Amino acid sequence: MMNEFTSQYRDVIWVTLAYIGVYYAIITNGLFVKMKLVRQCKADGKRFLRYSNEYPELLAADRHQLNTLEHMPPFLVLLWLQAFVISVKSAMVLGWIYVVLRATYPFFVGSRLRSGIKPRVFINTWAGYTVLTIFATWQAAALLS
Repeated sequence: MMNEFTSQYRDVIWVTLAYIGVYYAIITNGLFVKMKLVRQCKADGKRFLRYSNEYPELLAADRHQLNTLEHMPPFLVLLWLQAFVISVKSAMVLGWIYVVLRATYPFFVGSRLRSGIKPRVFINTWAGYTVLTIFATWQAAALLS
């Protein structure tokens, strides 16, 4: 049985849960990458040096996770402010767009990171910044009017 708050904000709750799900899927991927590298090092008779630049696939997995974490606080705050200040529907639509962008971020970065950033990452990153900017601008305009 849903209470009034849950019923009113159900769509935004789903977006929030989806973002958290994406985040934990990315963390899980990082764990699998690390376990694979540990096994590889063991098989090669090498010591696994977690915090080195020797493993481009681990650098990529770390970047996926850290970038998603870095953007979590502003996204969730702006998502919920959008629902409270503007509308649940606009929060849900923009929120799902943002969740899809975050879920696809690892594909834009790639599975290995060496040096430099691939230009295609900017497509995803700037699209995400655009969603956050729309949230903030819309909310500020509403509060100032």
